[in-house]
Amino acid sequence: MIEFKKNNFFLNEEANTFLKNIIKNKSLANGYIFYGAEGLGKKQTALQFIKEIFKQSSPNENVEERITNNNHPDFLIIEPDSLLPTKSSGSFDLEKTIKSGSEVIKIAQIRNIKTFFSQKSINSEKKIVLINDAHLLNEAASNCLLKTLEEPSNGIFILITSKLNLLLDTIISRCQIVRFRPISSKQIKSILKEYLDTSKLMINTKLKFEDLINSANGSPNQLLRSIEIWNNFSDEIISKLDYPIKNSLEILEISKSISEKLEISQQICLVNLIQTIWWRKTKNISLIKKLENLKYLLRKNIQPRLAWEIAFLKISMEDI
Repeated sequence: MIEFKKNNFFLNEEANTFLKNIIKNKSLANGYIFYGAEGLGKKQTALQFIKEIFKQSSPNENVEERITNNNHPDFLIIEPDSLLPTKSSGSFDLEKTIKSGSEVIKIAQIRNIKTFFSQKSINSEKKIVLINDAHLLNEAASNCLLKTLEEPSNGIFILITSKLNLLLDTIISRCQIVRFRPISSKQIKSILKEYLDTSKLMINTKLKFEDLINSANGSPNQLLRSIEIWNNFSDEIISKLDYPIKNSLEILEISKSISEKLEISQQICLVNLIQTIWWRKTKNISLIKKLENLKYLLRKNIQPRLAWEIAFLKISMEDI
């Protein structure tokens, strides 16, 4: 397990500073969209923002603990329901990014917001609703949310998404967008040093740390997921994934191991790392495109094991 020095791991400092100024200037909007790639601290920053808002009206309450434990009477969090059971995983889940590919936010969940807002605030001036992975709203839920946003209320909406294009334009127009930008490699290294006990951060010696950094796409969370995922495999499998695989039997064995051990989002994270390593060694763009197609199939949750097998078999026929 990866151990942290601080509880507010990966709080996005740039966005957090912007939000602090909003609170300081008392210029709160009724709706916000926290938008950026996964693993950039959107949820952590949103929770910190909510804590600071509540502290203004109820400074003597134990706001930090109540928000962290999700038992504040004026706070409601909406998250996607999974339609399929997921495999148990021992890896950390800082931003609830491990998904089976079958999650959705249903209209019944959005209707709960109306009930929530119909009740008087108990400990604060405002009631706050946080909708995580808002791009997973189904059509009925999206339309219901739009109506709720249009109605006067005593609350604040915060929508978190990595896919702004999947939200209704009418929902976007009623919210203030807070963008979360990818973090540079230098900043990621600084964050790791500040937040992690690096003496206990075990990284498989067969990995280059720069490959891990480059595969993270500016996301500290994704970097740590890559480390844990990679450490989950034997040295034998790691050695085979170090370069495009040519042996058909090995391809079948490795595809089976990956699909059984890892959740879908972990598999996608693994593809990112394999892309980085194989690109550094081959500079073969056709190979990278085949891995991109593999990620597309994994996101659609279309027979993951078969998707790995087909991608690796096609790559094995490349002239590398």
